[in-house]
Amino acid sequence: MSDESQTTLKQGSGEKEGKKPIAYALAEKQRDISVAEFFEKNRHLLGFDNKKKALLTTVKEAVDNSLDACEEAEILPEISIEIIDMKNDRFRIIIEDNGPGIIKKNIPNIFAKLLFGSKFHTMKQSRGQQGIGISAAALYGQLTTGKPIKIISKISPNDPAHYCELHINTQKNKPEILSEEVKEWKKDHGTRIELDLEANYQQAGQSVDTYLKQTAIVNPHCTIIYTNPKAEQLIFARATDMLPKEPKEIKPHPYGVEIGMLMKMMRWSDSKSLQAFFMKEFSRVSSGVAKEICSKAGILPTFKPIEVNRDQAERLIKAIRETKIIAPPTDCVSPIGEELLQKGLKKEINAEFYCAVSRSPSVYRGNPFQVEAAIAYGGELPADKPVRIMRFANRVPLLYQQGACVITESISGTQWRGYGLSQSQNSIPVGPAVIVVHLASVWAPFTSEAKEAIAHYPEIVKEVKLALQECGRKLAQYTHKKRKYTDELKKRSYIEKYMPFIGEALKDLLDLKKSEQETIENMLKEILEHKRGKLEKVEMKNEEYDEEFAKIGSEEPEDSGDEEEKGEDL
Repeated sequence: MSDESQTTLKQGSGEKEGKKPIAYALAEKQRDISVAEFFEKNRHLLGFDNKKKALLTTVKEAVDNSLDACEEAEILPEISIEIIDMKNDRFRIIIEDNGPGIIKKNIPNIFAKLLFGSKFHTMKQSRGQQGIGISAAALYGQLTTGKPIKIISKISPNDPAHYCELHINTQKNKPEILSEEVKEWKKDHGTRIELDLEANYQQAGQSVDTYLKQTAIVNPHCTIIYTNPKAEQLIFARATDMLPKEPKEIKPHPYGVEIGMLMKMMRWSDSKSLQAFFMKEFSRVSSGVAKEICSKAGILPTFKPIEVNRDQAERLIKAIRETKIIAPPTDCVSPIGEELLQKGLKKEINAEFYCAVSRSPSVYRGNPFQVEAAIAYGGELPADKPVRIMRFANRVPLLYQQGACVITESISGTQWRGYGLSQSQNSIPVGPAVIVVHLASVWAPFTSEAKEAIAHYPEIVKEVKLALQECGRKLAQYTHKKRKYTDELKKRSYIEKYMPFIGEALKDLLDLKKSEQETIENMLKEILEHKRGKLEKVEMKNEEYDEEFAKIGSEEPEDSGDEEEKGEDL
C-alpha cells in the first residue's frame, strides 16, 4: 500500500499525527442513563403527554395506591380528592385516604424514586405493578411547576404524623428531601399528598370525573369524596361493607417460563437438585412431575441447578411443554363478582335492565386471569349512539387507547344483532346500552407503561368473547320479552278500541237497555283477559318482566291457537 493511501486511511478513521482516534472522543460522551432521566424526556410513555391527560393520570395513580393500601390492610377505603384551580393552567391536587400509612424511612423512596415498589416480583392481583406511577406524577409536577410533592403520613393513633417535601434527582433517580418535620394530624392513620402541576380540566369524556365514577362502579366497597375545580362536591357512597377477597401470592407456573428466565432462576436458587428446584420455585409441580420433566430432558433429577448449561436448559423447556401440568391456582385473583358488579352499575347508571357474568379463571403464559362482563340497557341511555364501553383491569378504569385494546376488539367482533342491538360489520354496536368488561390478573398485559390498553393474547380474546356472548343471551331474552310485552299492549289496544262499538251494535241488534250494553262491554273485557291473560303493569324492570310474562303464559288456555285465531275468537 502506498504512503498516500495510508495517509488517506488514517485521516478517514479520524486519526492524525499526535492525536488519538475519534472513537476515544466518542467514548468519552457515553454514560449511564438513569430511569428518571429517561422518563423525564419520555413522559408520554407514562401518560403525561398532554395537560388534560396529566391531571387524570396523577389522580389515577394516587387513588390506585390508596385503594391497594386500604385493601391490603383490610380497611374500607375512604378517599378524598380535591382539585384547586390556581389559574394559568396550574392546578393543586390534594388526595387523602384512611389507609395504613407509610413508615418514615420509605416515604422518600415511594414518592420520589422511580421503579421502587413491592408488587413487581409478587404474583398476585394488584392495581400497581411497576412502582412508577405516583413518583412519575411527582416528576411531572417538578418539571412543570418546579414545586416539590408534599406528603404527610401517619401509621397509628399513638405515632406522630411525618411530613416531608420531596424532589427527584433525575441523574441518580434518588429522592432529595427539601423539608422534614413532625406534625399534628387528627386522623388515626392514613396518607395525604399535595402536588402542584401544569394541567387542563374538563368534566366530560376522558376526565377525572369519568374516572372516579367508573372507579366507584367496580369498587363498590369504596367511598369517594370529590371536589372539582369548580368547587362542586360529589360523593360516591359505598354500596357494600364487604371488602374484596384478598388475593394470595403464588409462584410462577412452568408453562409461563422462558429459557432465559429459567437459567436465571437456576443460577440464584439455593436448591441442591433439579427435582427440589422445580418443586420449590414453581406452582403445581409435585415430585412426580419434576422427575418426569427431568426424565424427558435426559437429565438426572439429582443434577445441581447451578451447573445446568444452555443446551440442557433448552431441553428442560421442551420437556416442560411436553409434560401435563395442572393449571395454576386461581386464588391469586380477586374478581368483583356478578352481584357487586350489578350493584355498582345500578348505583351510577340509570337503566332498566342489568346483567353480569363472571367467567371461570383461565391462564395465559402461565398467568391466571379472570374475565367479567356486564350490560346495562335501556332507561335514560341514548338509543341512537354507539354503546358506551367501560374497560377495567384489576378494578382500574382504562380511559385511553380504546381502539388498541383487546376488549374493544372483542366487542366489535361479537355479533350483537342477534342480541337486540344494531351493528355494522366489525364495529361497535349501536343502542341504549353500556358494556362493561373487567380483567382480573396477577399480571395484566398492558401495551405500555401508561397502562391504558390490554394486549391481544388469544386466550384473553376468547374469554372476553365468551363473557360478552353470555351477557348478550341474557339481554336478548330480556329484549324479546319486552318486544312481546309491547306487541301485546298494541294488540289489546286495538281490541279495546272497538269494544264500545261492538257493545253499541249488540244493543241495537238485540234491543237492549243502556245498562245491559255496559254489562256486555264488561263481559268482553273478561273474555279478553281470559284469552290473553291479565296484564296490568306497563313499566317494569328485570324481575318484574319475568314475573309478568310467566303470568301471561300461565293464564293462556292450553288449546289456544296463533294470534289470528285469538282475534277471531274475540
